[in-house]
Amino acid sequence: MSDRYPSLAQCAVVATAFKTLLFPAYKSTDFEVHRNWLAITNSLPVREWYYENTSEWTLDYPPFFAYFEWMLSQLARLADPAMLRVYNLEYDSWQTVYFQRASVMITELVLIYALHLYVQTAPMAQKRPSQAAALSVLLSPGILIIDHIHFQYNGFLYGILILSLVLARKPSTTLASGLLFAALLCFKHIYLYLAPAYFVYLLRAYCLGPRSIFHIQFGNALKLGAGVITVFAAALGPFIYWGQIPQLLNRLFPFSRGLCHAYWAPNFWAMYSFTDRILIYVAPRLGLSINQDAVNSVTRGLVGDTSFAVLPEITPRMTFILTLLFQAIPLVKLFFDPSWTTFIGAVTLCGYASFLFGWHVHEKAILLIIIPFSLIALQDRRYLGAFRPLAVAGHVSLFPLIFTAAEFPIKTVYSIFWLVLFLLTFDRLAPASSRPRIFLLDRFSLLYIAFSIPLILYCSLIHGVVFGDKLEFLPLMFTSSYSAVGVVGSWVGFLVVYFTS
Repeated sequence: MSDRYPSLAQCAVVATAFKTLLFPAYKSTDFEVHRNWLAITNSLPVREWYYENTSEWTLDYPPFFAYFEWMLSQLARLADPAMLRVYNLEYDSWQTVYFQRASVMITELVLIYALHLYVQTAPMAQKRPSQAAALSVLLSPGILIIDHIHFQYNGFLYGILILSLVLARKPSTTLASGLLFAALLCFKHIYLYLAPAYFVYLLRAYCLGPRSIFHIQFGNALKLGAGVITVFAAALGPFIYWGQIPQLLNRLFPFSRGLCHAYWAPNFWAMYSFTDRILIYVAPRLGLSINQDAVNSVTRGLVGDTSFAVLPEITPRMTFILTLLFQAIPLVKLFFDPSWTTFIGAVTLCGYASFLFGWHVHEKAILLIIIPFSLIALQDRRYLGAFRPLAVAGHVSLFPLIFTAAEFPIKTVYSIFWLVLFLLTFDRLAPASSRPRIFLLDRFSLLYIAFSIPLILYCSLIHGVVFGDKLEFLPLMFTSSYSAVGVVGSWVGFLVVYFTS
């Protein structure tokens, strides 16, 4: 890029300084979750990790992340040994807060390195767009809100994902890409949603012949299979030996939770739930029956078995089938065109399908779409047209995670600044497509972005002035439903672009 643009290292230094100022900021229950995991992994033998339940925030990530917490706990002992006591619930001394905040920033170096490699390996004609895309991820409001205020380790984990995606660019590092992704699955199982795209790409680009799908490269297939087995054996071996896999699976996949999270993630089921909420008032005029027992459940959106008052009930099996169906569609193209761009597109669309149709989806999972999509958003203006509403919807949907007054200006001003800066930068850097632009997608993007300003004002300020503490669910419902429209519209647009490119 031109010297007018800051380097990745310069932005990393500035971002780190800014994030340091957020150490005393609001922290969610996830802060206590990870403090408890530090205590569990440090105080108990490995075979007790997935049985310990003194706190309600039990260990429910795969073993590699548990080992990661154990390593952090060795350093945590130097900061404040009291944070490593299992029974010391809700412990948050300033040493604990500073240690955990700092651990997020330090492990984010993985993300910085992955983005650096992404820029370095980009074709010469794509250097400037790749630099802009890398900076947009590094400075993402999503990572800032979720990791550095709310508290999680997404920067570290998405760094591993991006590193894996970048390694898939060259045939010589494709095997390393697959093994790194296998390791990522053993850190956080949410990345299983992206696994179908990896499976098809590795099968087609690494295990089958480049000229014929009927020619199997047995040497490559054996190396990949042996490598993946070794990774999973390292993670799961002890638990298989102790016969703890059923307990492990019960912790990782708690299907007893309802269809919707407490705050509806902006997906298809948010629109479905919103429609059901409207039909409660319309149904009597249409002669439709209403399940009165479900009315309160729909209104409050509590975690648990979600019931609908008018529309048919949704089961985990139905969400699983829909997710697989919409993931399979882009995988067909990937199988016959195993290029890197098509692979990233398939990973993104697998993220879309799982987010839009999955069971009990958390709003934070929107990063599964935004992060990989960012890597190809500047391929041409048609991709950018689909990315714009996603960027707005995805980041606006995260606002309710941070509901304290002190952090309101931070999340709002920072997110708007990011959206204006990078969407304008992207518009100048994205090359024109050789194919005609999609008029409806461009108009949808502009209208959707324009509507976000009054929505933010209403949900953040006007509602409280007009209604006070009444109807507190309305801002959440409006934000979730509005964001869902943006994510669904972006998904439809990206599908069209993906199959016509």
